[in-house]
Amino acid sequence: MTNTKFAVERSTPLSRAALGTGTALVVLGATLPFWGGDDTLVTLVEFLYFLALAQMWNLLAGYGGLISIGQQAFVGLGAYAMVALTLFAGINPFIAVPLAGIAAGLAAWPSARALFRLQGPYFAVGSWVLAEILRLVFSNFTVLGGGSGISITSAVMDVDPWWRGALSYWLALAVGAGSVAAVHVLLRSKRGMALTAVRDSETASESIGISVGRIKLQVYIASAIGTGIIGALIFLTKLRVSPDAAFSMEWSALVIFIVIIGGVGTIEGPLLGTILYFVLRSFMADYGAWYMILLGAIAVLTMLFMRRGIWGWLAARYGLQLFPVQRRLRRDSPPSAAASISLGTSPASNL
Repeated sequence: MTNTKFAVERSTPLSRAALGTGTALVVLGATLPFWGGDDTLVTLVEFLYFLALAQMWNLLAGYGGLISIGQQAFVGLGAYAMVALTLFAGINPFIAVPLAGIAAGLAAWPSARALFRLQGPYFAVGSWVLAEILRLVFSNFTVLGGGSGISITSAVMDVDPWWRGALSYWLALAVGAGSVAAVHVLLRSKRGMALTAVRDSETASESIGISVGRIKLQVYIASAIGTGIIGALIFLTKLRVSPDAAFSMEWSALVIFIVIIGGVGTIEGPLLGTILYFVLRSFMADYGAWYMILLGAIAVLTMLFMRRGIWGWLAARYGLQLFPVQRRLRRDSPPSAAASISLGTSPASNL
C-alpha cells in the first residue's frame, strides 16, 4: 500500500511570477525620478494614491462588510493633521504624513462607537454624515484657514524642487505598494481569516468564538490609518488643503467605481480597476459630463453582468490568482495522482 504524502501550499506558479514581476517593477519604479519626466511622475503619484485608497476601501467593504461612502472623512483628517503638524509643530511634512495617519486612526475610534450602532445602508449614510460634519467643522476652523483653506508652500520652500518631486513620488510608491502588501499579509493571517468569516456570516463567526465587534473595529481603524496617510500624501503634493477639496464626496465615489469594476473582495480588483479608470480618464476626460455618464454606465453594467467585477469574473472562469490568501493541500504522491485540493472559499472570492 502506497503512503500518500500531502503538503500545504500557500502560493502558485502564477503568484510567484507575479511577486517577482511586481518586485522588479517597484525596484525599477524607484529609479524613475532619475530618468522620468515630471508629467510621468505626477501621473504615477496620482495612480499610486488612488490604488492605495481603493485597497483601503476594499479592505473595509469588500472584506470587512462595512460599506462606507464617507471615507473622505479620513482623507480630510489626514490632510489637516499633516498641515497642523507641519505648520504648528514644525515637523518635516514628509515625516508628518505617517503621523497624520495615526491621528486619523485615533479619530476613527470614537466615530466607530457611533457608526457601529448602524447596520447596512444606515452605516453607509452615517459615514457620509460624519464626513459632512467634519467638512463643516473645518470650514469654521479659522486657525486652519476656514472655508478658503490653507497652504503649506512656505514649509517646503527650502526643499529643492527636484527633491520635493522625488520624495513625493517615493512616498507614493511606498504607500501604493505597501497597501497591496499589507492587505495581502493581513488576509493570509488568522486575523484575516476571521475578518472574512465575519463578512460572510456574523452569526456563524460568533458561534465559533470570533469577536465580531472587535474585528470590525480593528479593520475600521486600520482602514482609517491607511486612508489618513493617503490623504496627507495627496495634499502634500497639492501644497494646499481646503475643506471642500479634502472632504469631497469625489474621493469615495471614484474609489467605489474603481473597486466595483475591478472586483470587490479581491486584492487584484483594485489594481485592475485603477488601471482601467486611468485608461478611461485619459481617453474620455475631455468630454465633460459624458465622461461621468460613461463611468456610471460602466459601473451599472458591471454590477448587472459581472457582480464580482472583471477580476472576479476572470478568477472564476480561469482560476487566476495573483495574490492567493487561502491554503491549498497538495498531494505529493503517488506522482500519477498528484492534485491540489483548495481549502477555503472559491477562487472567485480570492479567499
